[in-house]
Amino acid sequence: MNKKIEQAVILAGGIGTRLRPFTEYAPKPMFPIHGIPFIKYLIEQIKDMGICDILILLGYMPEVIMKTFRDGKDLGVNIRYSVTAVEYNTGMRLKCAQNMLQKDFLLMYCDNYCPIDFEGLCKAYYRNDAWIQMSAYVNADNYTKSNLLVGENGLVEVYDKKGNTPNLRGVDIGYAIVNRNVIDYCQERNDSFEEKIYPLLVKQKKLFAYCTEHRYYSIGSYARIELTQKFFLKRKVIFLDRDGTLNKKAAKACYIERVEDFIWLPQAREAIKLLKDNGYFIIIITNQPGIARGKLTEEMLNRIHNKMLADLNEIGASIDKILYCSHDWDEGCDCRKPKPGMLYKAQREFSLNLPECIVVGDDERDMLAGKAARCKTYLVDEQNSLYDIVKKLI
Repeated sequence: MNKKIEQAVILAGGIGTRLRPFTEYAPKPMFPIHGIPFIKYLIEQIKDMGICDILILLGYMPEVIMKTFRDGKDLGVNIRYSVTAVEYNTGMRLKCAQNMLQKDFLLMYCDNYCPIDFEGLCKAYYRNDAWIQMSAYVNADNYTKSNLLVGENGLVEVYDKKGNTPNLRGVDIGYAIVNRNVIDYCQERNDSFEEKIYPLLVKQKKLFAYCTEHRYYSIGSYARIELTQKFFLKRKVIFLDRDGTLNKKAAKACYIERVEDFIWLPQAREAIKLLKDNGYFIIIITNQPGIARGKLTEEMLNRIHNKMLADLNEIGASIDKILYCSHDWDEGCDCRKPKPGMLYKAQREFSLNLPECIVVGDDERDMLAGKAARCKTYLVDEQNSLYDIVKKLI
């Protein structure tokens, strides 16, 4: 488990017909997002993973990428290139670069980005004794067409690149750790690596998926680019618990059931104003099981929240979004903290990068939800009020 993946390989040789007319003048990975070539975001992500050896597999207009990034030294990495014919598919590109590959390497697509849990992906690869451990988006929101069926322990039971098999759930997003020996399966034919090799490994029970609920972002087509632009905006986002963080908690086994029961904690309003004055996007995430237990109606909850917002408006502060879970603890929902469902719901709605977001709450369940989504977490307790934490953040 102490082994380390030290090489990343980016498949970047395609023509990118869906991005015409841009790709008539430059290769797809150079498409600018906020003035930065998309592939640069990938290179910086690779570096953040602790990988400095990068191999880029090129075909179409290779000189554009090579002249832009050269040997990678300006970015603090070492970049090498393998240039093959434009018409080569992914299998042939990897076959031609086989002698440049380390025993185990991270294989990435040039047009997808997701803030994956790289450490978790590596651990799963070695734990499963996998030949390929891919990353997969669960795709519960039908964001795109599924091409996987994942079974117990992440074992891939079906891989269908075109997604024509019924009842598929999940989609391969790249970020696959690959054993170099699987390249031997690539014959001297112009095959798609995924289409040729993945079904073979399914039969041998050597293809695994490490699943994420965090949406991925792409430049594969113009239809995806608006969301991708939004995702890469530099935003400061904070999730706040409500009861015990903003306002006084009700007695044990009781709930805030009336407007007059909502009493602000000292300096909590001022903390929110301080966040807004410093450019934070603020989202409330709160468990409200009183609704399921018949102690509270959604109408009354909305009145309580309207009062909360009106109080904030008096001092020039505001909340950007309020999310709540109305389920009881035993209903098994994914949104009730300590599960991170509300965080992922906000992620999809606002195209957030959750590892760059902050969660603040007064309960271990808040911390567990934040950590499950790989957010930074801060605990409100007797020594640290919300205001204390906000001052430190700012």
